[in-house]
This record gives sequence, C-alpha cells and structure tokens, in this order.
Amino acid sequence: MDHRRELDMNHLGNRRLGRVRRALPLGAGLVALTLVAACGSSGGSSKGASGGDTTLRIAYQVIPNGAPIVKHEKWLEKNLKGVKVEWTQFDAAQDVVRAMASGAVDVGLVGSTGVSTAVAKGLGFEVPWIYDIEGDNEALVVKKDKGINSVADLAGKTIATPFGSTTQYSLIAALKDAGVYGKVKVLDMKPPEALAAWTRGDIVGSYIWEPTLAKMKDNGGKVIISSKQLSKKGVVTADLAIVAKSFAKKNPDVVSGWLKQEDRAVKMIKSDPKGAAKIVADEFQITEADASSQMKELVFLTGKEQLGSEYLGPDGKPGALASTLDKTCDFLKSQTLIPSCPAASTFKDAVNGTYLSKVSNN
Repeated sequence: MDHRRELDMNHLGNRRLGRVRRALPLGAGLVALTLVAACGSSGGSSKGASGGDTTLRIAYQVIPNGAPIVKHEKWLEKNLKGVKVEWTQFDAAQDVVRAMASGAVDVGLVGSTGVSTAVAKGLGFEVPWIYDIEGDNEALVVKKDKGINSVADLAGKTIATPFGSTTQYSLIAALKDAGVYGKVKVLDMKPPEALAAWTRGDIVGSYIWEPTLAKMKDNGGKVIISSKQLSKKGVVTADLAIVAKSFAKKNPDVVSGWLKQEDRAVKMIKSDPKGAAKIVADEFQITEADASSQMKELVFLTGKEQLGSEYLGPDGKPGALASTLDKTCDFLKSQTLIPSCPAASTFKDAVNGTYLSKVSNN
C-alpha cells in the first residue's frame, strides 16, 4: 500500500502485512531509475517464445492479495511448462521499480502512484493486472469529541498524512469533493509521527493506513471516509502489477499464463475466503485471523471485472485506469513531487488488457 514512501504509490517502505505504506522518495531517486533503465538489461533472462527455457522473475511484497497464494501453491511452477519461476521478496516499491528498470526482474508489484511516476519517466513498463484496490485499510479518521461528522467539518482544522502517498492523494480528492480544499491545514507526517501528534492533541484527524488507523480508532477516533468509499467516486488507488514491455513482447503466452493463475487466486479469495486466508497466513507466518481481517479490507477484482471499462478495459481499449494514472501524475506534479507529466496517451499505452483477455473468459 512505496508507496511506498516509504513508498506509496511510489510506495512501500517496510511493507509488511497491516499495509505498511509509506511515502515514496521521488526526486533524485527517479533520476537514478531513469539512468538505470538506460543502462539495464532489456530482455531479462528469458530466451523468448522462439525456443529454449524461459525464466519468469517475479518481485513480490508482503501484501495479503492473490500473489502469495499463487506462490505458496506453486501454481505457476505446475502450469507454465518449460518456464522456471523465481520469486524475490522486496520491502519497498522503489526497490521493485529499480530492479525492474535494471532488468533484474520481469514482473513486480507497485502502488498506483509509483506506477504513474514510472510511466511518466518512460521506464518501459506496462500494467496488465490489478492486484488489489485500496479499501477500508486506508481511511480518514478523526477524533470523536471534536464535532466532526463529515469531511466538510474539517474546515479550519489541522490534520496529517504522509505526503507523496496514496493517502495524501485520497485526502486531497476528499477535501476537493467536500469543497474544503485549501481550508484545512494538512501536515506531512509518517504514521508514527501522526500517531504521536494525535495522542498529544496536535491534530484532530489523519488520512492513514493500518495498523496506525486501528490505533487511532482505539484511541478515541472514528472514520468519516475511506479509500473504498472514494473508489466508488472514481478516486482509485491500488496495488498494480507491472511487467517489462521487452519481456512481455518476447513472452506473451508466459504473461497470460501468469495472469491466469492470479485470476484463479482472486476467485479463490472470493469463493473460499477462509481457505485463501489460511494459505496467506501460512505463507507470511501470521495468524489466520490477521490474514482474514487484512484481506477483507482490500477490494479484489476477477480478470473479467478488470477487463471492464472501469479498470483495465478490454483488449485494445484502455479503461479508466489509464485516466486514473494520468490524474495521479497531475497530482504528483501539483505537489512538486515530479517535474512534468506526459500526454494522456502515454498512460493509455501503458495499460494493456491484451494478455488477460486471452485467458479470462468468466
């Protein structure tokens, strides 16, 4: 949830269950990524569809979505014939992007803010899958005793959120929707800092993620809007899959085969949530109760749902996700987190439902 940010959306520093999301370092780090992309390997270790063994190198993070199910059950190893699968855990999305840009891995998980930044920098990635959409795990929590019952009631108040994160993006969208953008004092604070300020009484609210969110609720707080609610208004923040275009071009069937198993995992989460939570708990060595609770806070979409116009869009017709990434870039630019944004067509070109269309029929 670089991202990161700490990353978010650039996302995730220290990404552990409980959605440890952080504000992603942009600036000089992105310049470095651009240089890495220019010098790095473009084809990875794959020999391509023309023959020979192919290696699919996947960068994952400790997030309770479909990926740990696919990994734990070895579905790729069992179903991708002639393909060697390598899984590497990363703690921060910026590290995933760096590894992708250097050609060290072929597929990775990065928050939508980080993806928007990477696309704007021309790092050669495309988005073929949505791992999860931020739901109730990120929310705007306020003190119960301050008479705040809506976002509009925050006018004149002081709140906090980590700048450059998905939560800042969601917060600004919520403030604009309520007509109080510019009327609320927003401080840049990471979760521990925000919690301390909350405890001291320096702030009346914070748009934050778990587990800090739960601590604030337990300490006299209540949620007035969540990222799940905002997603219904078109303000979508998500954990996305990115694949190196060079790898996908050489190995389209491998990419489709990988997505088929990710879709299988999402269907399991929806049809057998207890069984899915048990697998995630075993993979991440946490309790089934914790795995179940955290998975319930995320929104999961099947392949068929993702191919709808609201998300990836059908083969050859990029959906609303492209617009979301474009708007996210505009947001990052407005916050001086990146210097410029490319044309909207660049984001449309980066959202590709082709591989999923080949394997998602129901």
